[in-house]
Amino acid sequence: MSERVAVTGWGAVCAPGATVAQSMDALYAGRVPPAEPERLATTLRERPRAFFVPAGLGRELDAAERPLRTRSAELALVALGEARAMAWPRGLGFEPARVGVCMGTTVGCAFNDEDFYRRYRQDRVALLEPVARYTDGDLSGTLAVAIGAQGPALTVANACSSGTDAIGLGASWLRAGLCDLVVAGGADRLSRFPYLGFYALRNSSTRDCRPFDRDRDGLNLGEGAGVLVLEREPDARRRGAEVLGLVAGYGCAADAHHATAPHPEGRGLRLAIAHALADAGLESRAVGLVNAHGTGTVHNDRVEGQALVDCLSPEVTVVATKGYTGHTLGAAGAIEAIFALCNLRDGRVGPSAGFATPDPACAVVPTREPAATPARVALSTSLAFGGTNSVLVLLAGDAR
Repeated sequence: MSERVAVTGWGAVCAPGATVAQSMDALYAGRVPPAEPERLATTLRERPRAFFVPAGLGRELDAAERPLRTRSAELALVALGEARAMAWPRGLGFEPARVGVCMGTTVGCAFNDEDFYRRYRQDRVALLEPVARYTDGDLSGTLAVAIGAQGPALTVANACSSGTDAIGLGASWLRAGLCDLVVAGGADRLSRFPYLGFYALRNSSTRDCRPFDRDRDGLNLGEGAGVLVLEREPDARRRGAEVLGLVAGYGCAADAHHATAPHPEGRGLRLAIAHALADAGLESRAVGLVNAHGTGTVHNDRVEGQALVDCLSPEVTVVATKGYTGHTLGAAGAIEAIFALCNLRDGRVGPSAGFATPDPACAVVPTREPAATPARVALSTSLAFGGTNSVLVLLAGDAR
């Protein structure tokens, strides 16, 4: 069994709220963010539903520096601000060379500069600010500068499992003795490239998404960021930090099947679950809660649902939260890990927004109503393009 890693701070910004508390209030109440006026210029007749963070976030950031930041970096900095206020309210207190940053993203940099390319093709002249944003768009580097971290800094771009992988890798740095503190998570803005790309793949829905529902017809994209502060559990308890939860295990495995479709039998996901449980030294029956990837697409939900039922106890509680946030791509794994940790801490879960009618092909029936849960162990799952599957095993903060 690997050494458990403590979560001593967290921050999240997404459509339901600008803080973790705001988001959890919405999730427990079943309050889905309303549709906003379309922020992305397209010529589509029917525009897929999308989830945006509240307008104006990031205004507290230094306006003089903001032109050199991507929106993904701004979102990450907002989430970092919440997390650092919890983890080290009176100053970092760690040797900078022993502090690492590991952040995940998918399209957080390169495709935010579409206007530059359009203008250059049209006029052969364009402002260079977008180029500066691109070259300064490394999420982990941006956050490292913000907190003065001089340890390892890595930005993970592994499609929609990026946030989960970043947390797993950050935990491994602590276990290997490379760091004493790690900031880990993910961030992605919603831009035209993924929005139109998923539309071209016929994976997005004009309705609110319906994870695991019989009538599901596609996902909704979203944007946001999630950041966790990680420390070795003994160190965190020794310094008197509040342990919000524990990262006990991490597993990842590839389907080796298709560029975008999951393996029909969930081969990679089943392996990732097994690896994560083995890493945590736990048996499947210990898991009482799953925050599922649950995108609302036909094939993903069927494959994931069947794998969860086969690999875990039939009584496990499954929660799908993308009906509140949309699919936030590289941020999804981090945001959803925080949601699962909050469920364990609070002993409660909310309804899975969008779910109404069970589908026998999915095997699982996610939560429909707010409810108490006795779960002390949770899984957070991520299934990504490229056939990547990543899983975290999470424990309540008082677990021994």
